[in-house]
Amino acid sequence: MADDVTPQESPLSRAYSDGNHTVNIDIYEDGEGGWLLEIVDENNNTTVWEDAFETDEDALQEALDALKEEGVGAFIGPAEASGGWEAP
Repeated sequence: MADDVTPQESPLSRAYSDGNHTVNIDIYEDGEGGWLLEIVDENNNTTVWEDAFETDEDALQEALDALKEEGVGAFIGPAEASGGWEAP
């Protein structure tokens, strides 16, 4: 039976807000010694960097630089066509 490996999330992962929008910066191990970077918006759309980073600090710095340079709005995608979020 093969072991299911769950990627380890970096403690540097965090929420980032600017104005009226908040995104999550998700950083996690790639299983090969590198770190993957993903920005998730409030509509659950993702922006994923193709290349792994050497350290989780490098990934975080890249995310912060991109968010400051391009603005949070550049990472916000459309809401689901089904009408968006629904209360439970």
